[in-house]
Amino acid sequence: MKAIACFVVLSCLLLGFSAAVELRTWTDVQDRKFEATLLRLEGKNAVLQRKDGREVRYPLGKLCAEDVKYIEENRASLSSETPGKSAGPSAEKPGKGTAPSGEMPGKSKVESGKEFNFESAWPQTIKVSDDPEITTVEESPENKRFIYESANYRYVCDVRLTKAVVRGFALRFEATYQFCRSLPLAINGGAKAGGKQQILLFKEKDDYVKAGGPAGSAGVFISGRGVVIVPLTSLGVKPFGSGYMLDRGKDNDTLSHELTHQLTPKAYFKKGARGWFSEGLAEYVATTPYQLGTFHVHNNQKEIIEYVTGTGSKNQGGRSLGTRIKLPPLKSFMLQDYDSFLKQSQLSYGGALLLTDYFFHMDGDGDGKRIKAFLKALQENQDGEKALEQLTDGRSFEKLQADFAKAWKHKGIDFTFASE
Repeated sequence: MKAIACFVVLSCLLLGFSAAVELRTWTDVQDRKFEATLLRLEGKNAVLQRKDGREVRYPLGKLCAEDVKYIEENRASLSSETPGKSAGPSAEKPGKGTAPSGEMPGKSKVESGKEFNFESAWPQTIKVSDDPEITTVEESPENKRFIYESANYRYVCDVRLTKAVVRGFALRFEATYQFCRSLPLAINGGAKAGGKQQILLFKEKDDYVKAGGPAGSAGVFISGRGVVIVPLTSLGVKPFGSGYMLDRGKDNDTLSHELTHQLTPKAYFKKGARGWFSEGLAEYVATTPYQLGTFHVHNNQKEIIEYVTGTGSKNQGGRSLGTRIKLPPLKSFMLQDYDSFLKQSQLSYGGALLLTDYFFHMDGDGDGKRIKAFLKALQENQDGEKALEQLTDGRSFEKLQADFAKAWKHKGIDFTFASE
């Protein structure tokens, strides 16, 4: 009877709104309770934000009649903006080995530190539920179009998958989303469709390549379309009988790299950040130890060092730069165009990761104060040397190089810099 009552009340709730309604206890039709804030309505779904910050797209038909009535009574107070979201531009950025498509016009407006989360603490552990809710949106065998959704992602696949399989690989997607959004760096970009980040999945590697994926890659972010495309093999999904099964032992750090690009605001791809920061950030997320829905952030520097200097802790491929690294002058390295960055990809990606990690945790008082000021400058439409002034903070680039080299020398890595 509860389910019937919910359905009757819902019939008029077909328009999408967003709201800043208080944290409250919700009850579903199975009498399960949870705390969340109503963000907005999307058709017949309520988008709720749980206490841990995770957004959940909840079918109204699964909420009790009292909760649906509560939504109806609060319609008049619903506004047009979602709390906690940047009013700035969405991310457009290619994945590894793909050149950026150019600057995007428009000026970003920096709001409060709370909205952009610059004042939040650095996360130590990011954990999501090991049983994410999966919704089947469409299954059309004749069109080879099968659509599934988790809390923050829509997966469009060319073969039918069971919810158990989708649930298994959705863990990595949702954990990466929460990790990126929890970093106190305003990682709040991404061009959503229907309230979800878009993922395209392909059974055949050839179809993945035809869709724009580099032939030797495990996944890539397509900037012009705002989507991440992935072959199913990269997720550990393989044929089994008449269907598919998931190899849970399959690990794909590249996936988190590309998902980070998808979530990064486009302001962070401006000159002075494109390359060293945009790739360093993605490498930072991808290199952080991950297992079954959990990122262990508190001890990731050991993994970062092993990845840059050797083949990584899992021997699955690192930058293999050794402990004596020679970089271009930092000013040139940080201002170079993306094509130049890619010409020495191992050195560039490895150097970018160590430079990013330095500004996150080792520069100044180790509180990331300067990198946050730099990102705020980018959001305010500054770029190039002007934005980099926030990182030098009165220092010459030579002094910055010396500080950077000294910090990493204590960790066992010796840096030298080429002359101009």
